[in-house]
Amino acid sequence: MSIPNRFRVLFFGDVYASAGRRAIFDNIERYKREYSPDFIVLNGENIAGGFGISSRIASSLFRVGVDVITSGNHIWDRKESVEALEDPRILRPANYPPDNPGYGVFKKKTEDGTGVAVINLQGRVFMDPIDCPFRTLDRILEELGEEYPVRIVDLHAEATAEKKAMFFYARGRVSAIIGTHTHIQTADEQVADGTAYITDAGMVGIADSVIGVKPDDAIRRLLLGRSLKLEPEKEGHVWVCGVVIDVDPASGRALAVERLREKLPVNHEEQT
Repeated sequence: MSIPNRFRVLFFGDVYASAGRRAIFDNIERYKREYSPDFIVLNGENIAGGFGISSRIASSLFRVGVDVITSGNHIWDRKESVEALEDPRILRPANYPPDNPGYGVFKKKTEDGTGVAVINLQGRVFMDPIDCPFRTLDRILEELGEEYPVRIVDLHAEATAEKKAMFFYARGRVSAIIGTHTHIQTADEQVADGTAYITDAGMVGIADSVIGVKPDDAIRRLLLGRSLKLEPEKEGHVWVCGVVIDVDPASGRALAVERLREKLPVNHEEQT
């Protein structure tokens, strides 16, 4: 996919535990060569042992070229995550109540002057009853004005209907609505009214797992009806899932969206 005069965003879906993290570190240079992105975003709420993130991991990701790390409800599951949120490049959903630590929006002017904003939101259907993501987006867009035309939204939500409703609500006003949280990549990518959309970007994690965790753990929890501890799966192949979005840097209108989905052998060098 080659489009002249475009700003290209490479977005990786939820990166799960050490296997997903290793897949990013091992392959990001190849993805840079293959896609030539201008900006890289990944969802990192599960990147540290399946729950949360740490400043050490985030720093390593920034060093290899990740620009922004988005998250969701699991960002609060680890003490180190809250400390990491002091970095404005690590986002938590903007519609959590305002007294929470961290930032919900990241803004940047690139070297060529392109204004980019990454907005992190969380759904409310089957999830925590936090502030309204729709009204929060309205407020954020009003504050952004015209200075940041490239606007990428990570909508971390359970219900597909809520994500699709956000697409109809926001299309024409943002460059992309990218769904995260379910860890299962959907095949409904599209561009309408200058807004790219996918219901879920998928997961970077072990393929033969229950959304990243050991199947036996997930089955036992479901059979017993108790909140038992879940361990990340570490064996098998890794799915690397995400999307590549081309945007007109002047208008912020999406030009194209392409799914990324690749199955790779797991690297056992790092298993924490």
